[in-house]
Amino acid sequence: MQWVILALFAVTFTWIAASFWTAVAGFLLQAFRRDPLSLRRLHAEDGTFGCLEPGRRTAIVMPVYNEDPVRVTRGIEAICRSLLATGQGGKFDFWVLSDSSDPTVIGAEERALRRLRARLGDGVRLRYRRRQENRGRKAGNIADFCERWGAEYEYMVVLDADSLIEGPTLVRLVQTMDANPNAGLIQTLPLPVRQQTLFGRFQQFANAVHGPMLATGLAFWQANSANYWGHNAIIRIRPFREHCQLPVLPGRPPLGGEILSHDFVEASFLRRAGWDLWLLPQLPGSFEELPGNLVDFARRDRRWIQGNLQHLRLLAEPGLHPLNRAHFLFGAVSYLVSVFWLLMLAAATVVALGVPASPSGGPLGGEGASLSTAYALLGGTLMLLLLPKALGVLLVAARDPGRFGGRGRLVLGGVLETLYSVLIAPLMMAFHAVFVAGVLSGRNVIWSAQPREGRMVAWSEALRRTGPMVAAALAWATLLAVLAPAFLWWVLPVLVGWLAAPALVRGSGSRAASARLRVRGLLLTPADITPGPALATMVRLEEQPAQAGGVSVLLRGMRRMPPAPGRAWAGGALRKAASGN
Repeated sequence: MQWVILALFAVTFTWIAASFWTAVAGFLLQAFRRDPLSLRRLHAEDGTFGCLEPGRRTAIVMPVYNEDPVRVTRGIEAICRSLLATGQGGKFDFWVLSDSSDPTVIGAEERALRRLRARLGDGVRLRYRRRQENRGRKAGNIADFCERWGAEYEYMVVLDADSLIEGPTLVRLVQTMDANPNAGLIQTLPLPVRQQTLFGRFQQFANAVHGPMLATGLAFWQANSANYWGHNAIIRIRPFREHCQLPVLPGRPPLGGEILSHDFVEASFLRRAGWDLWLLPQLPGSFEELPGNLVDFARRDRRWIQGNLQHLRLLAEPGLHPLNRAHFLFGAVSYLVSVFWLLMLAAATVVALGVPASPSGGPLGGEGASLSTAYALLGGTLMLLLLPKALGVLLVAARDPGRFGGRGRLVLGGVLETLYSVLIAPLMMAFHAVFVAGVLSGRNVIWSAQPREGRMVAWSEALRRTGPMVAAALAWATLLAVLAPAFLWWVLPVLVGWLAAPALVRGSGSRAASARLRVRGLLLTPADITPGPALATMVRLEEQPAQAGGVSVLLRGMRRMPPAPGRAWAGGALRKAASGN
């Protein structure tokens, strides 16, 4: 059993160590203001930029699937107005690529976008296309656009329905692509914003403090073989069309069939074809939204788990760059590690309950040596887990704590976020382990519209989803209290998290708790204190009554608009959806 524990610990510790050294690399590069790709010293930008090259157009594409039309059009309007303020709006077209299937949503979608087109005028062309069938999901949606209209554009910026990106960021992305003709894809760092729930606010704060540091370390060791996260990235269309057709995996879902997480695979195919892929964490103004509670967040992870486990079947794909294979492996291990942790805890429990073992025959030596080694390994693991959080806070505190409400509030927020992450870690471990088991047992996931708005989880739902954790924690604690009380203290953090799981799930969607923290100036981020133009416009639009009176009024009494396969409108007129329309 000690050998089992050691093997499982080796895997989990390696994963933690890799994340730790990524954080250390990011800390050093940011502390000395070095570019993670060239290692040149970074200089503060003056906020100005030249005109884009004539004759090259960029499409901003947003795939949507039964999304809230009011929320979508607000985001589009905020992006377009920020882009128009740069004076470069005429070089961009904004495409809404709808795969919506709900007749009410379809009608509302078209009406809302026509109204937005009238408000924006001709500065940025707003174009709309809807497919009758959601073939290939988002990847199929993007592929359809590239085949029909890709020849009109040099680049495309891919957004999700909850993405927000500043106009200057869009211009700099295009300029960077223009200046680097071998760049096939540039990924920005999308930071969460506009989070109103307790869970969302903790996630937003953690990403704002630690995200740039971790992404800088990631960009350093990835070099020109970066990954693609599926949105908030600019892509050179011609090589994407030529090289990024997704294979269909042999066998049935969940591990066979269509690839669920397309982005990693598309990045690996671009790199295999010789194109550079970069992550630019120092480029600001890229945002996204998150599911607002633990249940919806875990549900999104369920889809990612299935997609990432599918990637393991591509490890032997010929011609891939070693780093892209590493992306496939790390993506899967990031979820499999939860299973390894649970197995390691189970094995340790068996040992603690007195399974006979040789006093000196195990890999950790005799009983005294084992206990000493266990304490050393525990201390080392805690250091690797917690030190990156301290480094992130230290970096921000030394550079510009005012962007987070001041040094004192920043440090207190860091302590609260660390405690919260320790509390919810056992829940996420259990969720991920169950999801992995479900995928491996053949349970397929249905990819539906994602919940964008935070909601309070009902007690009944919280108990239904976490009841098995509570029962397992009670049984485990009772068994250890009777037979191995000394080991009970080792697993106490996991037990506390599982016993408190219903309350943690319920409270994760609390807007009142989030508001109380914000009133006290805690967990503030730069997006809260000094939002950019697009984010400020988004906030202003939300504070105003919706043009159609909100979703309920917008959808009320609307008749079904018949689907028009392969048709699109631009400038208020319907056009046939064909290449070069």
